Amino acid sequence: MSVAGHSAGDRPHIVTVALEDYYHVGAFNQLVQRREWYRFESRLELGARRTLDLLEEHGVRATFFALGWVADTMPELVREVAQRGHEIASKGYYHRHITQMSPEEFVDDLARAREALQRASGRQVIGYRAAGNWLRPEDLWVLDVLAKEGYAYDSSIAPIFRQYAREPWRRFAHQHVSGDSSLWEFPISSMQVLGATVPIGGGNYLRQLPSWLVRMGVRRWVSRQAAPFVLYFHTWELDPEQPRITAARAHQRVRHYRNLHRMPERLAWFLRNWRFSPVSEYLGLPSAPSVQEVVPSEERHEVTVVRDEVPSAQDRLPVTIVVPCFNEELILPYLANTLRSVESRLAPKYELRFIFVDDGSTDGTRKALEELFGAHAGCTILSMMSNLGVASAIQYGIGQSTTDVVCSIDCDCSYDPHTLERMIPMLRDGVAMVTASPYHPEGLVRNVPAWRLFLSRGVSILYRRVMHNQLATYTSCFRVYRRSAVEGIRLTRGGFLGVTELLGRLDLAGHRVVEFPATLEVRMLGRSKLRVIRAIGGHLTLLAKLAILRLSSRGRRAEPDVSEVVSADASAR
Repeated sequence: MSVAGHSAGDRPHIVTVALEDYYHVGAFNQLVQRREWYRFESRLELGARRTLDLLEEHGVRATFFALGWVADTMPELVREVAQRGHEIASKGYYHRHITQMSPEEFVDDLARAREALQRASGRQVIGYRAAGNWLRPEDLWVLDVLAKEGYAYDSSIAPIFRQYAREPWRRFAHQHVSGDSSLWEFPISSMQVLGATVPIGGGNYLRQLPSWLVRMGVRRWVSRQAAPFVLYFHTWELDPEQPRITAARAHQRVRHYRNLHRMPERLAWFLRNWRFSPVSEYLGLPSAPSVQEVVPSEERHEVTVVRDEVPSAQDRLPVTIVVPCFNEELILPYLANTLRSVESRLAPKYELRFIFVDDGSTDGTRKALEELFGAHAGCTILSMMSNLGVASAIQYGIGQSTTDVVCSIDCDCSYDPHTLERMIPMLRDGVAMVTASPYHPEGLVRNVPAWRLFLSRGVSILYRRVMHNQLATYTSCFRVYRRSAVEGIRLTRGGFLGVTELLGRLDLAGHRVVEFPATLEVRMLGRSKLRVIRAIGGHLTLLAKLAILRLSSRGRRAEPDVSEVVSADASAR
Protein backbone atom coordinates (compact mmCIF):
# COMPACT_ATOMS: atom_id res chain seq x y z
CA MET A 1 0.00 0.00 0.00
CA SER A 2 1.25 3.49 -0.81
CA VAL A 3 0.05 6.75 0.73
CA ALA A 4 0.53 10.23 -0.72
CA GLY A 5 3.26 9.05 -3.10
CA HIS A 6 5.51 7.39 -0.50
CA SER A 7 6.88 3.94 -1.17
CA ALA A 8 7.09 1.37 1.60
CA GLY A 9 10.86 1.74 1.78
CA ASP A 10 11.34 5.50 2.00
CA ARG A 11 8.23 6.64 3.79
CA PRO A 12 8.43 8.55 7.05
CA HIS A 13 6.02 7.80 9.85
CA ILE A 14 3.70 10.21 11.65
CA VAL A 15 3.87 11.61 15.17
CA THR A 16 1.04 13.64 16.69
CA VAL A 17 0.79 15.33 20.09
CA ALA A 18 -2.28 16.37 22.05
CA LEU A 19 -1.50 19.80 23.51
CA GLU A 20 -3.68 19.59 26.61
CA ASP A 21 -3.51 19.77 30.39
CA TYR A 22 -4.00 16.93 32.85
CA TYR A 23 -7.51 18.07 33.84
CA HIS A 24 -8.78 18.27 30.22
CA VAL A 25 -8.68 14.54 29.62
CA GLY A 26 -11.69 12.36 28.86
CA ALA A 27 -11.00 10.05 31.81
CA PHE A 28 -11.98 12.88 34.16
CA ASN A 29 -14.91 14.34 32.20
CA GLN A 30 -17.46 13.21 34.77
CA LEU A 31 -15.49 14.82 37.59
CA VAL A 32 -14.03 18.01 36.18
CA GLN A 33 -16.53 20.40 34.63
CA ARG A 34 -15.32 22.86 31.99
CA ARG A 35 -16.51 25.76 34.13
CA GLU A 36 -13.99 24.59 36.78
CA TRP A 37 -10.92 24.37 34.55
CA TYR A 38 -9.64 27.77 35.69
CA ARG A 39 -9.32 26.47 39.28
CA PHE A 40 -6.66 23.88 38.53
CA GLU A 41 -2.97 24.60 38.58
CA SER A 42 -1.98 24.76 34.93
CA ARG A 43 0.88 22.45 33.95
CA LEU A 44 0.36 22.81 30.22
CA GLU A 45 3.39 24.96 29.56
CA LEU A 46 5.67 22.62 31.51
CA GLY A 47 4.47 19.53 29.62
CA ALA A 48 4.60 21.36 26.29
CA ARG A 49 8.19 22.50 26.80
CA ARG A 50 9.30 19.02 27.78
CA THR A 51 7.63 17.73 24.63
CA LEU A 52 9.24 20.38 22.44
CA ASP A 53 12.64 19.65 23.93
CA LEU A 54 12.24 15.91 23.38
CA LEU A 55 11.26 16.39 19.76
CA GLU A 56 14.08 18.87 19.18
CA GLU A 57 16.60 16.48 20.71
CA HIS A 58 15.70 13.92 18.04
CA GLY A 59 15.26 16.41 15.21
CA VAL A 60 11.56 15.63 14.82
CA ARG A 61 8.68 17.89 13.91
CA ALA A 62 5.13 16.85 14.83
CA THR A 63 1.47 17.70 14.46
CA PHE A 64 0.05 19.24 17.65
CA PHE A 65 -3.69 18.80 18.12
CA ALA A 66 -4.83 21.65 20.38
CA LEU A 67 -8.09 22.86 21.86
CA GLY A 68 -9.44 26.21 20.74
CA TRP A 69 -9.83 27.01 24.44
CA VAL A 70 -6.08 26.56 24.89
CA ALA A 71 -5.44 28.89 21.94
CA ASP A 72 -7.62 31.58 23.51
CA THR A 73 -6.19 31.25 27.02
CA MET A 74 -2.52 30.60 26.14
CA PRO A 75 -2.03 32.01 22.62
CA GLU A 76 1.70 32.60 23.18
CA LEU A 77 2.27 28.88 23.78
CA VAL A 78 0.38 27.85 20.64
CA ARG A 79 2.29 30.41 18.60
CA GLU A 80 5.62 29.19 20.00
CA VAL A 81 4.79 25.60 19.01
CA ALA A 82 4.10 26.78 15.45
CA GLN A 83 7.21 28.97 15.33
CA ARG A 84 9.37 26.02 16.34
CA GLY A 85 8.33 24.26 13.15
CA HIS A 86 5.43 22.10 14.28
CA GLU A 87 1.99 21.87 12.73
CA ILE A 88 -1.09 23.10 14.62
CA ALA A 89 -4.30 21.11 14.15
CA SER A 90 -7.66 21.13 15.88
CA LYS A 91 -9.11 19.05 18.70
CA GLY A 92 -12.29 21.10 18.93
CA TYR A 93 -12.86 24.10 21.15
CA TYR A 94 -13.56 22.31 24.42
CA HIS A 95 -12.72 18.71 25.22
CA ARG A 96 -16.13 17.48 24.05
CA HIS A 97 -16.73 14.15 22.35
CA ILE A 98 -18.84 14.34 19.22
CA THR A 99 -21.60 12.29 20.93
CA GLN A 100 -22.18 15.33 23.15
CA MET A 101 -22.97 17.51 20.13
CA SER A 102 -25.53 17.57 17.36
CA PRO A 103 -24.18 17.87 13.79
CA GLU A 104 -25.00 21.60 13.85
CA GLU A 105 -23.20 22.07 17.18
CA PHE A 106 -20.24 20.12 15.82
CA VAL A 107 -19.93 22.47 12.83
CA ASP A 108 -20.08 25.49 15.13
CA ASP A 109 -17.46 23.96 17.44
CA LEU A 110 -15.18 23.27 14.47
CA ALA A 111 -15.42 26.86 13.28
CA ARG A 112 -14.84 28.36 16.72
CA ALA A 113 -11.81 26.16 17.37
CA ARG A 114 -10.31 26.74 13.93
CA GLU A 115 -10.60 30.52 14.23
CA ALA A 116 -8.99 30.51 17.69
CA LEU A 117 -6.13 28.25 16.62
CA GLN A 118 -5.41 30.20 13.45
CA ARG A 119 -5.52 33.49 15.32
CA ALA A 120 -3.04 32.21 17.90
CA SER A 121 -0.67 30.28 15.63
CA GLY A 122 -0.71 32.43 12.50
CA ARG A 123 -1.07 29.20 10.52
CA GLN A 124 -3.84 27.51 8.61
CA VAL A 125 -5.54 24.60 10.40
CA ILE A 126 -6.29 21.66 8.10
CA GLY A 127 -6.32 18.67 10.48
CA TYR A 128 -8.65 17.38 13.18
CA ARG A 129 -8.79 14.84 15.99
CA ALA A 130 -11.88 14.15 18.07
CA ALA A 131 -11.62 14.79 21.80
CA GLY A 132 -12.85 12.40 24.47
CA ASN A 133 -13.23 9.04 22.75
CA TRP A 134 -12.21 7.64 19.40
CA LEU A 135 -14.73 7.48 16.56
CA ARG A 136 -16.96 4.43 16.49
CA PRO A 137 -18.42 3.09 13.21
CA GLU A 138 -21.67 4.97 13.92
CA ASP A 139 -19.73 8.21 14.34
CA LEU A 140 -18.19 8.29 10.88
CA TRP A 141 -20.58 11.03 9.72
CA VAL A 142 -18.00 13.29 11.33
CA LEU A 143 -15.64 12.57 8.43
CA ASP A 144 -18.28 13.77 5.95
CA VAL A 145 -18.60 17.04 7.86
CA LEU A 146 -14.82 17.51 8.04
CA ALA A 147 -14.43 16.93 4.33
CA LYS A 148 -17.21 19.41 3.57
CA GLU A 149 -15.59 21.98 5.87
CA GLY A 150 -12.33 21.76 3.95
CA TYR A 151 -10.17 19.71 6.32
CA ALA A 152 -7.38 17.76 4.60
CA TYR A 153 -7.12 14.97 7.14
CA ASP A 154 -8.43 13.46 10.37
CA SER A 155 -6.86 11.16 12.97
CA SER A 156 -9.78 10.11 15.17
CA ILE A 157 -9.98 6.35 14.65
CA ALA A 158 -8.32 3.83 16.91
CA PRO A 159 -9.43 0.31 15.93
CA ILE A 160 -10.12 -1.46 19.23
CA PHE A 161 -10.80 -5.20 19.53
CA ARG A 162 -13.34 -6.06 16.79
CA GLN A 163 -14.89 -2.62 16.41
CA TYR A 164 -13.95 -2.34 12.72
CA ALA A 165 -13.78 -6.08 11.99
CA ARG A 166 -16.04 -5.66 8.94
CA GLU A 167 -13.80 -2.91 7.55
CA PRO A 168 -10.24 -4.11 8.25
CA TRP A 169 -8.81 -1.51 5.86
CA ARG A 170 -9.72 1.19 8.39
CA ARG A 171 -6.67 0.10 10.43
CA PHE A 172 -4.49 1.88 7.86
CA ALA A 173 -4.27 5.35 6.35
CA HIS A 174 -7.01 5.75 3.76
CA GLN A 175 -9.00 8.36 1.88
CA HIS A 176 -12.56 9.02 2.94
CA VAL A 177 -14.73 10.22 0.07
CA SER A 178 -17.91 12.19 0.69
CA GLY A 179 -19.62 13.40 -2.46
CA ASP A 180 -17.26 15.76 -4.24
CA SER A 181 -15.07 16.12 -1.13
CA SER A 182 -12.52 13.83 0.50
CA LEU A 183 -9.96 13.76 3.27
CA TRP A 184 -7.29 11.43 4.55
CA GLU A 185 -7.88 9.39 7.67
CA PHE A 186 -4.85 8.38 9.75
CA PRO A 187 -5.94 5.83 12.37
CA ILE A 188 -3.79 5.15 15.41
CA SER A 189 -1.60 2.16 14.58
CA SER A 190 -2.49 -1.23 16.02
CA MET A 191 -1.60 -4.91 16.06
CA GLN A 192 -3.56 -8.14 15.92
CA VAL A 193 -3.62 -10.19 19.13
CA LEU A 194 -5.63 -13.43 19.07
CA GLY A 195 -7.90 -12.05 16.36
CA ALA A 196 -8.54 -8.75 18.16
CA THR A 197 -7.13 -5.34 17.24
CA VAL A 198 -5.10 -3.62 19.96
CA PRO A 199 -3.85 -0.04 19.48
CA ILE A 200 -0.10 0.30 20.11
CA GLY A 201 0.41 3.77 18.66
CA GLY A 202 0.81 5.63 21.93
CA GLY A 203 -0.98 7.23 24.83
CA ASN A 204 -2.67 4.98 27.34
CA TYR A 205 -1.88 1.85 25.33
CA LEU A 206 1.80 2.64 25.12
CA ARG A 207 1.94 3.10 28.91
CA GLN A 208 -0.18 0.11 29.89
CA LEU A 209 1.06 -2.59 27.53
CA PRO A 210 4.41 -4.35 28.12
CA SER A 211 7.23 -2.67 26.23
CA TRP A 212 8.31 -5.91 24.56
CA LEU A 213 4.82 -6.40 23.13
CA VAL A 214 4.62 -2.85 21.78
CA ARG A 215 8.09 -3.04 20.23
CA MET A 216 7.30 -6.37 18.59
CA GLY A 217 4.10 -4.88 17.15
CA VAL A 218 5.87 -1.79 15.85
CA ARG A 219 8.61 -3.78 14.14
CA ARG A 220 6.03 -6.06 12.57
CA TRP A 221 4.05 -3.05 11.30
CA VAL A 222 7.11 -1.35 9.80
CA SER A 223 8.32 -4.50 8.10
CA ARG A 224 4.94 -5.64 6.73
CA GLN A 225 2.85 -2.53 6.12
CA ALA A 226 3.39 0.24 3.60
CA ALA A 227 1.15 2.61 5.50
CA PRO A 228 2.84 4.95 7.99
CA PHE A 229 2.97 4.06 11.64
CA VAL A 230 0.92 6.70 13.50
CA LEU A 231 2.31 7.55 16.93
CA TYR A 232 0.55 9.86 19.38
CA PHE A 233 0.93 11.07 22.94
CA HIS A 234 -0.18 13.91 25.24
CA THR A 235 1.96 16.69 26.66
CA TRP A 236 0.75 15.86 30.20
CA GLU A 237 2.26 12.38 29.81
CA LEU A 238 5.68 13.99 30.20
CA ASP A 239 4.72 15.47 33.56
CA PRO A 240 4.72 12.68 36.19
CA GLU A 241 4.74 15.30 38.98
CA GLN A 242 1.29 16.63 38.00
CA PRO A 243 -1.35 16.92 40.79
CA ARG A 244 -3.30 13.72 41.41
CA ILE A 245 -7.06 13.97 41.01
CA THR A 246 -7.88 11.71 43.93
CA ALA A 247 -11.62 11.87 43.31
CA ALA A 248 -11.13 9.65 40.25
CA ARG A 249 -12.00 5.98 40.52
CA ALA A 250 -9.29 3.35 40.67
CA HIS A 251 -9.47 2.39 36.99
CA GLN A 252 -9.37 6.07 35.97
CA ARG A 253 -6.28 6.66 38.07
CA VAL A 254 -4.56 3.62 36.56
CA ARG A 255 -5.47 4.76 33.07
CA HIS A 256 -4.14 8.27 33.61
CA TYR A 257 -1.14 7.94 35.94
CA ARG A 258 0.39 4.49 35.45
CA ASN A 259 3.90 4.55 33.96
CA LEU A 260 4.03 8.31 33.37
CA HIS A 261 7.64 8.22 34.51
CA ARG A 262 8.47 5.74 31.72
CA MET A 263 7.05 7.80 28.86
CA PRO A 264 10.16 9.83 27.93
CA GLU A 265 12.24 6.72 27.29
CA ARG A 266 9.42 4.86 25.54
CA LEU A 267 8.89 7.78 23.19
CA ALA A 268 12.62 8.23 22.66
CA TRP A 269 12.82 4.61 21.47
CA PHE A 270 10.41 5.45 18.61
CA LEU A 271 12.11 8.72 17.72
CA ARG A 272 15.59 7.12 17.66
CA ASN A 273 14.64 4.23 15.41
CA TRP A 274 12.37 5.73 12.75
CA ARG A 275 11.82 8.90 10.82
CA PHE A 276 8.71 10.89 11.80
CA SER A 277 7.00 13.96 10.39
CA PRO A 278 3.83 16.04 10.86
CA VAL A 279 0.76 14.88 8.93
CA SER A 280 0.76 17.84 6.54
CA GLU A 281 4.38 17.19 5.57
CA TYR A 282 3.65 13.51 5.07
CA LEU A 283 0.82 14.40 2.71
CA GLY A 284 3.15 16.70 0.79
CA LEU A 285 0.97 19.73 1.41
CA PRO A 286 2.55 23.15 0.84
CA SER A 287 3.63 25.27 3.77
CA ALA A 288 0.63 26.61 5.63
CA PRO A 289 -0.17 30.24 4.79
CA SER A 290 -0.25 32.83 7.54
CA VAL A 291 -3.50 33.55 9.31
CA GLN A 292 -3.79 36.87 7.45
CA GLU A 293 -4.21 34.84 4.28
CA VAL A 294 -6.72 32.52 5.89
CA VAL A 295 -8.87 34.93 7.89
CA PRO A 296 -9.49 38.31 6.21
CA SER A 297 -8.56 41.21 8.44
CA GLU A 298 -12.08 42.63 8.36
CA GLU A 299 -13.41 39.37 9.80
CA ARG A 300 -10.90 39.19 12.64
CA HIS A 301 -11.64 40.94 15.87
CA GLU A 302 -10.07 41.64 19.20
CA VAL A 303 -11.87 41.31 22.49
CA THR A 304 -11.75 44.33 24.76
CA VAL A 305 -12.53 43.71 28.40
CA VAL A 306 -14.31 46.60 30.09
CA ARG A 307 -14.07 46.48 33.87
CA ASP A 308 -16.62 48.27 35.99
CA GLU A 309 -15.15 50.62 38.55
CA VAL A 310 -15.05 48.90 41.93
CA PRO A 311 -16.98 50.85 44.57
CA SER A 312 -14.98 52.37 47.42
CA ALA A 313 -14.60 50.45 50.68
CA GLN A 314 -17.18 52.57 52.51
CA ASP A 315 -19.84 51.61 49.95
CA ARG A 316 -19.24 47.87 50.32
CA LEU A 317 -20.10 45.52 53.16
CA PRO A 318 -16.97 44.23 54.95
CA VAL A 319 -16.94 40.42 54.98
CA THR A 320 -14.31 38.05 56.35
CA ILE A 321 -13.80 34.59 54.85
CA VAL A 322 -12.14 32.05 57.16
CA VAL A 323 -10.36 29.14 55.48
CA PRO A 324 -9.19 26.31 57.78
CA CYS A 325 -6.19 24.43 56.35
CA PHE A 326 -4.69 21.17 57.57
CA ASN A 327 -2.09 19.47 55.36
CA GLU A 328 -3.50 21.14 52.24
CA GLU A 329 -0.28 21.96 50.40
CA LEU A 330 -1.37 20.17 47.21
CA ILE A 331 -4.75 21.87 46.89
CA LEU A 332 -3.76 25.44 47.72
CA PRO A 333 -3.05 26.50 44.08
CA TYR A 334 -6.56 25.23 43.23
CA LEU A 335 -7.93 27.29 46.13
CA ALA A 336 -5.95 30.38 45.12
CA ASN A 337 -7.29 30.32 41.55
CA THR A 338 -10.83 29.93 42.86
CA LEU A 339 -10.56 32.75 45.39
CA ARG A 340 -9.19 35.16 42.78
CA SER A 341 -12.37 34.61 40.81
CA VAL A 342 -14.54 34.91 43.94
CA GLU A 343 -12.91 38.19 44.90
CA SER A 344 -13.46 39.59 41.42
CA ARG A 345 -17.10 38.46 41.37
CA LEU A 346 -18.00 39.79 44.82
CA ALA A 347 -15.93 43.01 44.69
CA PRO A 348 -18.83 45.29 43.61
CA LYS A 349 -20.80 44.47 46.78
CA TYR A 350 -18.35 43.26 49.40
CA GLU A 351 -14.99 44.25 50.80
CA LEU A 352 -13.50 40.78 51.24
CA ARG A 353 -10.86 39.90 53.81
CA PHE A 354 -9.40 36.42 54.08
CA ILE A 355 -8.10 34.63 57.16
CA PHE A 356 -6.23 31.38 56.52
CA VAL A 357 -5.80 29.23 59.62
CA ASP A 358 -3.02 26.65 59.40
CA ASP A 359 -4.33 24.03 61.83
CA GLY A 360 -1.00 22.51 62.86
CA SER A 361 -0.11 21.16 59.39
CA THR A 362 2.89 18.85 59.07
CA ASP A 363 3.47 19.34 55.34
CA GLY A 364 4.32 22.50 53.41
CA THR A 365 0.94 24.16 53.92
CA ARG A 366 2.29 27.17 55.84
CA LYS A 367 4.99 27.88 53.25
CA ALA A 368 2.51 27.52 50.38
CA LEU A 369 0.08 29.90 52.13
CA GLU A 370 2.83 32.49 52.44
CA GLU A 371 3.81 32.12 48.79
CA LEU A 372 0.25 32.32 47.46
CA PHE A 373 -1.40 34.78 49.82
CA GLY A 374 1.31 36.40 51.96
CA ALA A 375 1.71 39.48 49.76
CA HIS A 376 -2.03 40.12 49.46
CA ALA A 377 -3.10 43.08 51.61
CA GLY A 378 -6.48 41.54 52.38
CA CYS A 379 -5.09 38.22 53.63
CA THR A 380 -4.07 37.17 57.13
CA ILE A 381 -2.32 33.86 57.83
CA LEU A 382 -2.62 32.38 61.31
CA SER A 383 -1.08 29.24 62.75
CA MET A 384 -2.26 26.94 65.53
CA MET A 385 0.42 25.18 67.54
CA SER A 386 -1.20 21.77 67.09
CA ASN A 387 -4.04 20.24 65.11
CA LEU A 388 -7.27 20.91 67.02
CA GLY A 389 -9.62 20.22 64.11
CA VAL A 390 -11.65 22.20 61.61
CA ALA A 391 -14.18 23.61 64.11
CA SER A 392 -11.45 25.01 66.34
CA ALA A 393 -9.68 26.53 63.34
CA ILE A 394 -12.91 28.17 62.18
CA GLN A 395 -13.63 29.53 65.67
CA TYR A 396 -10.08 30.85 65.96
CA GLY A 397 -10.46 32.64 62.62
CA ILE A 398 -13.82 34.10 63.63
CA GLY A 399 -12.29 35.33 66.87
CA GLN A 400 -9.53 37.12 64.93
CA SER A 401 -11.92 38.74 62.45
CA THR A 402 -13.11 42.34 62.80
CA THR A 403 -16.27 42.18 60.67
CA ASP A 404 -19.72 41.19 61.86
CA VAL A 405 -20.29 39.03 58.77
CA VAL A 406 -17.91 36.09 58.73
CA CYS A 407 -17.94 33.14 56.33
CA SER A 408 -16.22 29.78 56.60
CA ILE A 409 -15.41 27.73 53.51
CA ASP A 410 -13.77 24.38 52.84
CA CYS A 411 -10.18 24.55 51.66
CA ASP A 412 -10.92 21.92 49.00
CA CYS A 413 -13.74 24.04 47.48
CA SER A 414 -16.15 21.09 47.58
CA TYR A 415 -18.74 23.85 47.85
CA ASP A 416 -18.26 26.56 45.24
CA PRO A 417 -17.18 29.73 47.12
CA HIS A 418 -18.97 31.83 44.49
CA THR A 419 -22.16 30.67 46.25
CA LEU A 420 -21.39 33.18 49.01
CA GLU A 421 -22.69 35.89 46.69
CA ARG A 422 -26.19 34.49 47.24
CA MET A 423 -25.75 33.30 50.82
CA ILE A 424 -24.51 36.53 52.43
CA PRO A 425 -27.74 38.48 51.70
CA MET A 426 -29.66 35.76 53.56
CA LEU A 427 -28.00 36.85 56.84
CA ARG A 428 -30.81 39.27 57.55
CA ASP A 429 -31.80 40.68 60.91
CA GLY A 430 -32.69 37.88 63.29
CA VAL A 431 -30.58 35.29 61.44
CA ALA A 432 -27.42 34.04 63.18
CA MET A 433 -26.19 31.60 60.54
CA VAL A 434 -26.72 30.64 56.91
CA THR A 435 -25.53 27.12 56.14
CA ALA A 436 -25.01 25.41 52.79
CA SER A 437 -27.38 22.48 52.32
CA PRO A 438 -26.75 19.89 49.61
CA TYR A 439 -29.57 17.74 51.03
CA HIS A 440 -32.12 20.51 50.61
CA PRO A 441 -34.79 19.56 48.01
CA GLU A 442 -33.19 22.10 45.66
CA GLY A 443 -29.61 21.16 46.59
CA LEU A 444 -27.36 18.84 44.61
CA VAL A 445 -24.62 16.30 45.21
CA ARG A 446 -22.11 15.36 42.50
CA ASN A 447 -19.81 12.33 42.45
CA VAL A 448 -19.99 11.74 46.22
CA PRO A 449 -20.14 7.99 47.06
CA ALA A 450 -23.68 6.74 47.68
CA TRP A 451 -22.78 5.11 51.00
CA ARG A 452 -21.46 8.39 52.35
CA LEU A 453 -24.63 10.20 51.30
CA PHE A 454 -26.75 7.55 53.00
CA LEU A 455 -24.89 7.99 56.29
CA SER A 456 -24.90 11.80 56.08
CA ARG A 457 -28.60 12.00 55.32
CA GLY A 458 -29.31 9.58 58.17
CA VAL A 459 -27.40 11.76 60.64
CA SER A 460 -29.35 14.82 59.45
CA ILE A 461 -32.64 13.03 60.08
CA LEU A 462 -31.55 12.34 63.66
CA TYR A 463 -30.49 15.96 64.25
CA ARG A 464 -33.89 17.17 63.06
CA ARG A 465 -35.41 15.22 65.95
CA VAL A 466 -33.33 17.25 68.40
CA MET A 467 -33.05 20.72 66.86
CA HIS A 468 -35.57 23.57 66.81
CA ASN A 469 -34.32 24.69 63.39
CA GLN A 470 -35.58 22.08 60.95
CA LEU A 471 -32.84 21.82 58.33
CA ALA A 472 -31.91 19.31 55.66
CA THR A 473 -28.18 19.57 56.49
CA TYR A 474 -26.46 20.14 59.84
CA THR A 475 -22.87 19.09 59.10
CA SER A 476 -21.68 21.53 56.43
CA CYS A 477 -18.59 23.69 57.13
CA PHE A 478 -19.61 26.12 54.38
CA ARG A 479 -21.45 28.87 56.26
CA VAL A 480 -22.09 32.57 56.80
CA TYR A 481 -22.11 33.66 60.46
CA ARG A 482 -23.09 36.73 62.40
CA ARG A 483 -19.93 37.10 64.44
CA SER A 484 -21.73 38.64 67.42
CA ALA A 485 -23.87 35.49 67.71
CA VAL A 486 -21.10 32.87 67.60
CA GLU A 487 -17.98 34.46 69.06
CA GLY A 488 -18.82 33.53 72.65
CA ILE A 489 -19.71 29.89 72.16
CA ARG A 490 -17.44 27.36 73.85
CA LEU A 491 -17.32 23.96 72.11
CA THR A 492 -16.60 20.60 73.68
CA ARG A 493 -16.13 18.78 70.40
CA GLY A 494 -13.35 19.28 67.89
CA GLY A 495 -12.98 18.37 64.23
CA PHE A 496 -16.09 18.01 62.10
CA LEU A 497 -18.23 17.28 65.16
CA GLY A 498 -17.52 20.77 66.49
CA VAL A 499 -18.98 22.24 63.30
CA THR A 500 -22.30 20.56 64.05
CA GLU A 501 -22.05 21.36 67.75
CA LEU A 502 -21.69 25.06 66.94
CA LEU A 503 -24.97 24.98 65.03
CA GLY A 504 -26.57 22.98 67.85
CA ARG A 505 -25.47 25.52 70.47
CA LEU A 506 -26.97 28.35 68.41
CA ASP A 507 -30.16 26.36 68.03
CA LEU A 508 -30.49 25.65 71.76
CA ALA A 509 -29.86 29.33 72.51
CA GLY A 510 -32.88 30.24 70.41
CA HIS A 511 -31.05 31.66 67.37
CA ARG A 512 -32.43 31.31 63.88
CA VAL A 513 -30.47 29.30 61.32
CA VAL A 514 -31.43 29.24 57.63
CA GLU A 515 -30.07 27.10 54.83
CA PHE A 516 -29.18 27.69 51.22
CA PRO A 517 -29.58 24.86 48.67
CA ALA A 518 -26.00 24.32 47.52
CA THR A 519 -24.05 21.83 45.42
CA LEU A 520 -21.61 19.50 47.14
CA GLU A 521 -18.90 18.02 44.94
CA VAL A 522 -16.38 15.34 45.70
CA ARG A 523 -12.94 16.57 46.73
CA MET A 524 -10.75 16.78 43.62
CA LEU A 525 -7.22 16.87 45.04
CA GLY A 526 -5.69 15.46 48.20
CA ARG A 527 -7.39 13.30 50.80
CA SER A 528 -10.40 14.00 52.98
CA LYS A 529 -9.64 14.33 56.70
CA LEU A 530 -13.02 12.83 57.68
CA ARG A 531 -12.91 9.42 59.38
CA VAL A 532 -16.39 8.12 58.72
CA ILE A 533 -16.81 5.36 61.32
CA ARG A 534 -15.38 7.47 64.14
CA ALA A 535 -17.44 10.44 63.02
CA ILE A 536 -20.66 8.41 63.20
CA GLY A 537 -19.91 7.40 66.78
CA GLY A 538 -19.10 11.02 67.62
CA HIS A 539 -22.35 12.27 66.08
CA LEU A 540 -24.39 9.79 68.10
CA THR A 541 -22.69 10.99 71.28
CA LEU A 542 -23.26 14.63 70.35
CA LEU A 543 -26.90 13.94 69.51
CA ALA A 544 -27.42 12.46 72.95
CA LYS A 545 -25.79 15.46 74.63
CA LEU A 546 -27.81 18.00 72.66
CA ALA A 547 -31.00 16.09 73.39
CA ILE A 548 -30.27 16.14 77.11
CA LEU A 549 -29.46 19.85 77.01
CA ARG A 550 -32.70 20.59 75.20
CA LEU A 551 -34.78 18.53 77.60
CA SER A 552 -33.16 20.09 80.62
CA SER A 553 -33.33 23.58 79.08
CA ARG A 554 -29.64 24.11 79.82
CA GLY A 555 -28.61 25.21 76.32
CA ARG A 556 -27.22 28.67 76.81
CA ARG A 557 -24.50 31.02 75.64
CA ALA A 558 -21.02 30.66 77.14
CA GLU A 559 -18.21 33.10 77.76
CA PRO A 560 -15.66 33.35 74.94
CA ASP A 561 -12.48 31.37 75.53
CA VAL A 562 -10.83 30.26 72.31
CA SER A 563 -7.91 28.77 74.23
CA GLU A 564 -10.24 26.18 75.73
CA VAL A 565 -11.56 25.00 72.38
CA VAL A 566 -10.05 21.56 72.79
CA SER A 567 -11.38 18.39 71.21
CA ALA A 568 -12.92 15.97 73.65
CA ASP A 569 -13.03 13.44 70.84
CA ALA A 570 -9.61 13.58 69.18
CA SER A 571 -10.59 10.65 66.99
CA ALA A 572 -13.24 12.78 65.28
CA ARG A 573 -10.79 15.35 63.92
